Amino acid sequence: MAKFDPMDVLSASCHTLNILENEKAIIEQKRQEDRFKEIIQSCQSLSHYEGKKFKTLLPQILAAILSATFNIVYGVSLAYSAILIPQLNETQYSSNATDDSILRVTESDFSWIASVLVVIAPFGSIAGGFMMDAIGRLRLIFLAAIPSVLGWLLIATATNVPMMIVGRLLTGIASTWGASPAMVYITEIARADMRGSLISVAPAFCSLGMVLAYLKGWFIDWRTIAWICVGYSIIPAVAVLFIPESPPWLVSKGKLKKAKRGLDWINRFQPQPLEKVETFSDMQLASLQKEHLLKMQERAQITKRSLRDKARMFCEPTAYKPLLILTGLFVFQQFSGTYITLFYAVSFFEEVGTEINPFLASIYLGMVRFGMSMVNTWLMKRFPRRTLLTVSALGMAACMGVSGLFTRWIHDGTTTHTWVPVLMLVIYVITSMIGLLSIPWTIIAELFPLAIRGIAHSIVYSLANLIMFAAIQCYFDLEKLLGGSSGVQFFFGIVSLGGLVYSYVFLPETHRMKLSDIEKYFLKHTTYLSLSSEKKKRMQQVQRRPIVRNKSKGELKTIHEQSEKMIVREDV
Repeated sequence: MAKFDPMDVLSASCHTLNILENEKAIIEQKRQEDRFKEIIQSCQSLSHYEGKKFKTLLPQILAAILSATFNIVYGVSLAYSAILIPQLNETQYSSNATDDSILRVTESDFSWIASVLVVIAPFGSIAGGFMMDAIGRLRLIFLAAIPSVLGWLLIATATNVPMMIVGRLLTGIASTWGASPAMVYITEIARADMRGSLISVAPAFCSLGMVLAYLKGWFIDWRTIAWICVGYSIIPAVAVLFIPESPPWLVSKGKLKKAKRGLDWINRFQPQPLEKVETFSDMQLASLQKEHLLKMQERAQITKRSLRDKARMFCEPTAYKPLLILTGLFVFQQFSGTYITLFYAVSFFEEVGTEINPFLASIYLGMVRFGMSMVNTWLMKRFPRRTLLTVSALGMAACMGVSGLFTRWIHDGTTTHTWVPVLMLVIYVITSMIGLLSIPWTIIAELFPLAIRGIAHSIVYSLANLIMFAAIQCYFDLEKLLGGSSGVQFFFGIVSLGGLVYSYVFLPETHRMKLSDIEKYFLKHTTYLSLSSEKKKRMQQVQRRPIVRNKSKGELKTIHEQSEKMIVREDV
């Protein structure tokens, strides 16, 4: 007779439980796939009835432009320190300046005035995220006018440095409250094939704001500019009164009548669907309701995980590897000078020694940023991320190397070609915009699993802003340590080369890759170099695969492309 062993019974029970858990997971995965396919089919059926005339897009274009107007104020806020610092320096050392007109500022104060806008951004973004979901996208843009007006009033009337810093803090909070909701709003109201182009309106307006700041700084006093910005802050609050709230948000709050009115406004030029009694807005409302229900069911499954479970997920390779890779990438981004040259543009050109007016040179940089912000949308669709980063880092390093050499020769009096550093810095901005400046922000949502994507995005965004704060803070110290402007430029060039090596070794290619494939990559690999040559070839084939469209309807042919659209919407 066999001896009874309680451990065998326990082992068998555990094995049975594992089988049941696996079966349950498979069933749940199948349900999620069915829900996902249902959403995709719903989108495909709607796109079949969409009018293809340009006239049908006019309400969406108008809504995108009006909702993104706060980005102009954001751009002015970013570039304001660049025009403020040289003007304060000039008045401090001017013999004609009276005591009442002088704001006494030290080098340390300059660093804080420039960087405080960045350090407050994570806190404003987190608070804005909760408020956006609670009160709506457009209402938050409207409310953003309050801290913006107060901030610019404090700056305009500042009699000491603390007033100036508090004013910059308030404008920093307002910038996150006004800019982020616009991106979400445009994503939710834009037609799928126009979403990328309409979203690019926001960064384009931000670049336009920078140009306006540099332009006004050329011939207008910094206090007067602050008063003008009070008016700028009110314009977006008025603009959003003329467009409807986001229909998907209204549906999520059960406000179906308002959602229907909003859809009627957005689709006012859509033709009546053939062989259908319902209008296009009726069909879209039904689709949004179905999509919201499925999302709620899916979210209920995700939120069942406790906070401890989510924290435990950060110990897995799919979380800590992208977190470390992105942190390193942001270090190279910030210390290669991409944002330092923005916050200290005028001072930077003054120290280079060019005969071109520093404010005029800064305007050139702002215009280049504005142009590249629109070109960048096409580049990101067309070329792999690693290719863009390679070209970007090489171009930045070359430009900073040449500019540093000519800056040194100008100071030594061995050359009269003072225009060369300006040209090199313009090309430097162009090359930075196509890769090292834009791509780290773009790929945050691509690299993390869905279950922790929101938390991970907030963590990385906060880390990136803290690194930016550190880079902006230490600019003057770098100048002293490295022997002036030429040394700083050589440093930027070396860091750019470091970013090239770092991204080549560690950053995976995400262009046209499924999010599930990216997640699997981190389970097995830490460096991109560890991929076999065959796998790299397969990835390159996926990236080069053309997007096949139905010419008569403009619809995407593959489920993969439709799913990518839905993923973008879900991420935002």
